[in-house]
Amino acid sequence: MRVTWVQPEDLIGHELRQAVEEGRDAEAVRRAWLAAGGHPAPERAGASPTPASPELRTLATRLLDDLALLPSPLAADEPESWESIRATWPEPGPGRHPARPAQREPSRLEGTRSDPGPGPGGTPRTAGPGPDPGLPTRLEAAWLGRAVGCLLGKPVEKLPLHGIRALARAAGNWPLDDWFTERGVPPEVLAAHPWNRRSASTSLAENIDGMPEDDDLNYPLLGLLLLQRHGKRFTTADVGRLWLDELPAGRTFTAERVAYRNLLQGLEPPLTATRHNPFREWIGALIRADVHGWTNPGDPAAAAAQAHRDAVLTHTANGVYAALFVAAATAEAATGRADVHTALRAGLAVVPPRSRLAEAVRFGIATAEREAAFDRVADRLHARYGHHHWVHALPNTALIAAALTHADGDFTGSICRAVSGGWDTDSNGATAGALAGLLAGSPQGIPHRWTAPLKNRLATTIPGFDGVGFDTLARLTAQEAARS
Repeated sequence: MRVTWVQPEDLIGHELRQAVEEGRDAEAVRRAWLAAGGHPAPERAGASPTPASPELRTLATRLLDDLALLPSPLAADEPESWESIRATWPEPGPGRHPARPAQREPSRLEGTRSDPGPGPGGTPRTAGPGPDPGLPTRLEAAWLGRAVGCLLGKPVEKLPLHGIRALARAAGNWPLDDWFTERGVPPEVLAAHPWNRRSASTSLAENIDGMPEDDDLNYPLLGLLLLQRHGKRFTTADVGRLWLDELPAGRTFTAERVAYRNLLQGLEPPLTATRHNPFREWIGALIRADVHGWTNPGDPAAAAAQAHRDAVLTHTANGVYAALFVAAATAEAATGRADVHTALRAGLAVVPPRSRLAEAVRFGIATAEREAAFDRVADRLHARYGHHHWVHALPNTALIAAALTHADGDFTGSICRAVSGGWDTDSNGATAGALAGLLAGSPQGIPHRWTAPLKNRLATTIPGFDGVGFDTLARLTAQEAARS
């Protein structure tokens, strides 16, 4: 059996690539691995086709340990702890409240807590003096938008950019403006660019019947369940316990699967995110971040604090920053008073400004502002970040920011640009769709052709939620937003 995303002989290639991205000198390890007959990381799959010998697997394990000891020259600009991340935010200006004192350090059994403190530049942001009666309606649009964007991207997940363009053009759907379809697409195009085999049966226009299960919806459901059980003061340990109780291991991938394995081996956060985990800067924490913004409308700092406690179970540095960015942008959009550009600025404000993630987001936004055609935006992003794995947080977060900027927050434009730009298409469509859904303000603000095929029904293996409606999820999420 070839178990994906956890076998040492497959992890080592990814760790070598990650080491280069972090500026660490891994050349001696790379030479030792290749000289012993080791292979590079699988380009798109989670496992190489054949198992390694016991000797080669043992070597891979030892080399993973060696790589973990190499220092990164980027560490000063890419801090890990919540306190050190907050220290990169702008200082409070004249007349603004000073930073709140940090809470005591929790014990290892408690896990990790984060005091949100003030937002960048000073005062905590709040949504208003009392409950917001419009929030449930906006949240329903956000849940629907997340599902629609995810579903749009599912059939072309893992396909290269030219394959996505070829399939859409062959169907007369380029620039992308509607669901992908097989109708009218020549057989030779389908043969050259096959749909994602797990998704085509449920996500092409002719096959959609409700929202099928996807990890991009499972994790927000788990986030909602986490808040119902533990409230907004949950710890990182609470996240890990919830996963072991409610999340099937086979529904995890990349960094989440490695962290799950580490939990089963008795490791505690933050070791769950670092032990033999070359995926620690990939997109997994980002796709868990929406619920933290939804439940802190108007308070990006509090949303980022929640997202940090969630993310550090599985991710480090830029993988965490991507979650902070999405959570804070979502919190700003959830007020119903922000435009997309204000929301993105709020997201960028909680990211360490000299990090690679901040640079990627700034590049994505600036490129979208300069280029009239989004194809050109996507081409420039791929030229700059195409050397990363297709699930890495840097290219995908840059693409999400670029898509939302270029579409000026319009729902259809946002999800279609996010998906048409490639890389992790369903995750990018989901995150862009959730934010654009908030900005649309209500389910009626999303074109009916997108929401009707979902039939207000979500499939999932998360206990208690299979078949749930998006209106119910919005109500439950609003209840958690109202809790202190």
